[in-house]
Amino acid sequence: MIEIVVRPALIACLVAGAGWAVAGEEAVRKSVDAFIGTQAVESVRQIKYGGLYEVILNSGEMIYTDAKVSFLIDGRIIDTATRADVTQARHAELATIDFSILPLENAIKQVKGDGKRVVVSFEDPNCGYCKRFAQELSKIGNVTIYTFLYPILGEDSSRKSAHIWCSSDRAAAWNDWMLSGTVPQAAECDGKALDQNLALGRKLRINGTPTVFFEDGRRHGGYLAAAQLEEALAALGK
Repeated sequence: MIEIVVRPALIACLVAGAGWAVAGEEAVRKSVDAFIGTQAVESVRQIKYGGLYEVILNSGEMIYTDAKVSFLIDGRIIDTATRADVTQARHAELATIDFSILPLENAIKQVKGDGKRVVVSFEDPNCGYCKRFAQELSKIGNVTIYTFLYPILGEDSSRKSAHIWCSSDRAAAWNDWMLSGTVPQAAECDGKALDQNLALGRKLRINGTPTVFFEDGRRHGGYLAAAQLEEALAALGK
């Protein structure tokens, strides 16, 4: 039986002899759920390539099947006319969020220069790539940075996040730790924002840090160099 959290290429197999004579998106959903053995499907839609159906699992993974669910494909579709990676483009589309839903009051805010450009990130204080990202962000001007503390790497991350959030100067405490290695001083306050950040991150399927969002809702998972940040911001006309 296929696990709900599917490892890459695990579903690159034929469901031999399944023989389910089904048609339509809802029927495909029911048949894939039946094959996996649980309600694992988030959405189904027919696409223009080979009569295939795109199936998004609750884990966020994307697979393809036919109307009969006689096979499941875990892989990429490349449009040979345009050479476009259709699967990658769809993943990017699905990862895009409504930027207005972000509760920016739960983030550490830093304004540099005129602050007209905006970068939002979800970060764990013990994440090595987050520290590299902080170095790159320090090279960027005329930007407002919102950092959501997202402690997912253990108890020490939760403790450091709480101390930073409860600091009298959150931005200074964050930068001192991320850029200089100065351990944040112990402090206590209402940590409800951190709990809300964790819940939001799970809802947005943020599984690693840093995860970066731009004002148009685009998401980038992982470290970005300053030049890449500038390019992404320039794409917004800023």
